[in-house]
Amino acid sequence: MTVVFAGLPLTEAYSGDDGGGGDDNDQNFNQVAGIEIDAAGVLRVREFSPELTRQRIAAARQQLPPDLARRSPLRKISLQRLEQAVAAKVEAGEKIPEDMLALAGLTGVEYVFFYPEEGEIVLAGPAEGFVEDASGRVRGIDTGRPVVLLEDLVVALRAFPPHEKSNAVISVSIDPTEEGLQRMQQFLASVRGRVRPSDAARLAAGLKGTMGMQNVSFKGVSTSTHFAQVLVEADYRMKLVGIGLEKLPVGLLSYVDRVHPRQVAANAMERWYFVPNYDCVRVSEDENAMQLLGKGVKLIAAGERVGKGGEREATRGVNKASQAFCQDFTNKFEEISRTVVVYAQLRNLIDVSIAAAYIQKQDFYGQAGWEMPVFGSEQAFAVETRTAPVQVETAVNAIWRGNTLMTPLGGGIKLQPRVALNSSRIQPDSEGRAAQAYKSQRTDSLKPGQWWWD
Repeated sequence: MTVVFAGLPLTEAYSGDDGGGGDDNDQNFNQVAGIEIDAAGVLRVREFSPELTRQRIAAARQQLPPDLARRSPLRKISLQRLEQAVAAKVEAGEKIPEDMLALAGLTGVEYVFFYPEEGEIVLAGPAEGFVEDASGRVRGIDTGRPVVLLEDLVVALRAFPPHEKSNAVISVSIDPTEEGLQRMQQFLASVRGRVRPSDAARLAAGLKGTMGMQNVSFKGVSTSTHFAQVLVEADYRMKLVGIGLEKLPVGLLSYVDRVHPRQVAANAMERWYFVPNYDCVRVSEDENAMQLLGKGVKLIAAGERVGKGGEREATRGVNKASQAFCQDFTNKFEEISRTVVVYAQLRNLIDVSIAAAYIQKQDFYGQAGWEMPVFGSEQAFAVETRTAPVQVETAVNAIWRGNTLMTPLGGGIKLQPRVALNSSRIQPDSEGRAAQAYKSQRTDSLKPGQWWWD
């Protein structure tokens, strides 16, 4: 009998857009899952009953003002006007209202506009009425898509602030410790040749216990933000999908459903990377309008080997099952992101990160004379208010194939927004769509205090 390993660290995120389509259908809320992080920073996945969410939807339809509840194919938000409105609430000691925290129901960032005459920086995208579901996610009441949150936008703007030329990398990595991998090797050596099909569950539990907790590390963003929590959840749940512990409602075969033991070397760990399709930006001729295009995401694979001492080493080649899983996940990513909300949240993070990087690259801050005095200050506007995830439980599955026991182990996300803005990747606005949207959304007719409009 042979014992075979497979794992999946290190992912990257993606970028794209959704035109806000979808039916007025509460079935979008049938799948309600999320995470909880305890006081020690340990992350665990939870399932929630959708009934509470349905009750909240019904209440939101009655309580939201008609202009906010109305679906819009293109809602516009002035960043400076929004900051001024938030600052007024903060100065008055009042609670920030939900429409500001939820960016007036924006479910995606499709455009960035800059109006030199008015000195206005504007984000635009589809929007609808919104509600907080039972897991705490703020979602559109019609499509079920997650809303872009003000706190996530602020995190992205701080990563690409005024007066800098940043090539910021935003990343999270979930990794087993070397000690844990060493203990795993010792455990497997102690049971090798003495396990039977009936021992699969016991062996999985033993592997989970010897591996212990895995550590979470970040770059580019504060660990105690909602932004960071989404990154960790998306990465961790991707692992669960790959090793067959979480089933997606889209007919996707996991890696372990596909692989044959002969395809996998002993002590091997598969590494899967979410890679954004960075060819996702269209820019007008005067560069005052930028459009994010929805071209999905690639999932690619690489391999590692665990040494006797617990060290991780890169290997050559990727097995066919891993490649097939990556290709299928890539092909179905849009469908997956519509049914598993955290992946759509992840796309929102990429949208706002690329938008923030474009604002900085074009120095719209300087041209507008906007120093971001409130959004740029944690003291003025706090976003570091969440429990920082520092550890996750090791996920292990045990599967018999013939006389072989497979024990897949189940990281990271890496965002490089400036890559999408390289001149070789930017697409010209040949059909004039970005320019046309830009011209139709002037800000000079807005009323005092108005920060969003359709």
